[in-house]
Amino acid sequence: METINKILEFELFTIGDFTVKVSKLVTIFLILVIARLILWVIKKGLARKSKLNKLDYGSSYALYQMMKYIIWIIAIAFMLENIGVKVTILLAGSAALLVGIGLGLQQTFNDILSGIILLSERSIKVDDVLEVDGDVVMIQSIGLRTSKALNRDDISIILPNSLITNSKVINWSHQSDKSRFRIDVGVAYGSDVDLVIKILEESAFEHPDVYARELVEARLMNFGNSSLDFQLLFFSQSIFRIGKAKSDIRRIINRKFHENNITIPFPQMDVYLKSNPPVSSGLDQG
Repeated sequence: METINKILEFELFTIGDFTVKVSKLVTIFLILVIARLILWVIKKGLARKSKLNKLDYGSSYALYQMMKYIIWIIAIAFMLENIGVKVTILLAGSAALLVGIGLGLQQTFNDILSGIILLSERSIKVDDVLEVDGDVVMIQSIGLRTSKALNRDDISIILPNSLITNSKVINWSHQSDKSRFRIDVGVAYGSDVDLVIKILEESAFEHPDVYARELVEARLMNFGNSSLDFQLLFFSQSIFRIGKAKSDIRRIINRKFHENNITIPFPQMDVYLKSNPPVSSGLDQG
């Protein structure tokens, strides 16, 4: 036991009044192990709740991220105190420096604050499909400063958290796992309106990604300049990859229109040329 105490009290190096002993390094190592152990227990507990459907994946991820930041901040504070650095005195002495840094890194701190808001508010979670700046993306992870997302071209996009919190964002998957989509199409004047509506609805019924047959609806929207304008409305759970489903439904519509002799007209414009009579001059009269 005495040997162990001697090893723990052994001084590795000294800088002024600051001395690093083996015991301090061991304490720091134990703090790291305990912090990681606590995080592991929290992660396992949240994963168990997710499997029991008591907590969705996005909410458990946000809660874990918040707990991780808090635990690591506490662990770092304990480590600094262990090696003799007074955290309270350090913060008080560096207040002016922090103000200067804050002015220079104002946008960075704005992003960090936005990240805390996103993780605590949980209005946007992992796997949510968002429309940000006209681009549809799926959130893959929410960090303290930035969030990682994937667009429909499978390109990873790094979004500053302040962009999500300060902009108008459409969350396609916030309230429900399905959303309503529309396809616009025009047919030639003289076409059978009831037949067109029937074909549009049947075309949506044939696609496997269309949700709830009774919610599919086709409407005559307007009398256009060169066509009767229709709109096909349907629900789908394939929110992120809806472009593929829309393309398939358009192909079905085009085939059924061809089978029933229904044409999609080209835009037409009539141009009238009016010729003016020649203007006679005074020289012709002489």
